[in-house]
Amino acid sequence: MYIATSPRLALLPSCKSPDFKMPSHKSFMIKKKLGKKMRQNRPIPHWIRLRTDNTIRYNAKRRHWRRTKLGF
Repeated sequence: MYIATSPRLALLPSCKSPDFKMPSHKSFMIKKKLGKKMRQNRPIPHWIRLRTDNTIRYNAKRRHWRRTKLGF
């Protein structure tokens, strides 16, 4: 039998608890936020590089799905 030593582990719902929701069950507000973050996560257009004389070269707020989490 495993005893949770960390208080954070004890608060996680198990798969068999009634409070556990599968990831596909999203509220509309969460789905809207995820959609906005998905649209923001893209490279800058090429014409921006041309207009700024290549001073803006990449999107500094680019996010990788595994490294940086959204936090909601």
